[in-house]
Amino acid sequence: MNQRAFLKAQWEYLAMLNYEVPLEVLQPHIPPGTETDLWQDKALVSVVGFLFNNTKVFGARWPGHTHFEEVNLRYYVKHFDGRVWKRGVGFVSEIVPKPLIAAIANRRYNEHYSAMPMRHNISINDETIAASYEWCYKGNWCNLGVKAEAELQDIASGSEEEFILEHYWGYNALSSKTIIEYGVEHPRWQTYKVTEHWLNADIATLYGKEFAPFIQDVQPVSVFLAKGSGVVIRKPRKIIIE
Repeated sequence: MNQRAFLKAQWEYLAMLNYEVPLEVLQPHIPPGTETDLWQDKALVSVVGFLFNNTKVFGARWPGHTHFEEVNLRYYVKHFDGRVWKRGVGFVSEIVPKPLIAAIANRRYNEHYSAMPMRHNISINDETIAASYEWCYKGNWCNLGVKAEAELQDIASGSEEEFILEHYWGYNALSSKTIIEYGVEHPRWQTYKVTEHWLNADIATLYGKEFAPFIQDVQPVSVFLAKGSGVVIRKPRKIIIE
């Protein structure tokens, strides 16, 4: 049985820069009871910027908290529930502009949110679409973004896009023997063909020095811009690892 819906929102214009990292870099972050989900034997992380719109918590809109940006660094895991493998994500860092959002997510989901000043720009014409996200960290503005062709494309079965985008669970550690699991629901997304991308941030101070050699001034292995859709995030449940 599905858990009750905790949050409903529109996720829009998801700019995703994907990097390969060694397994030993990710291992300290992997929740117990899960293992790294590999793409063609590669461990990937994604720096993601996107918009929340029309956000509701338990069906209610919170004034001043319905429209905002998020930038995160996520990785890919899978959990075997005794019957099937569930493909999910975990997070090294998540940034939003609203302290209340960060506090609720950290408390309910044991996430890794922090609140910083943020801003974004979405530019669309008949031929191109550009999406950029900025956040102010220790007095310095950082940014990531993409430029893409305006025509939407379906995600091909068996593609890297499918691997990156089709993870429908979230996992966080509570202890060495307990994890949180929550469902994330949305229809299959469409993407735009990216022609340019950028990431300007001090990766070592933002995410940890262990990630810097594999993200800072390194070309990503792939870059996507997904149009997004409505999403449902279910209430978390605890799983005790035997």
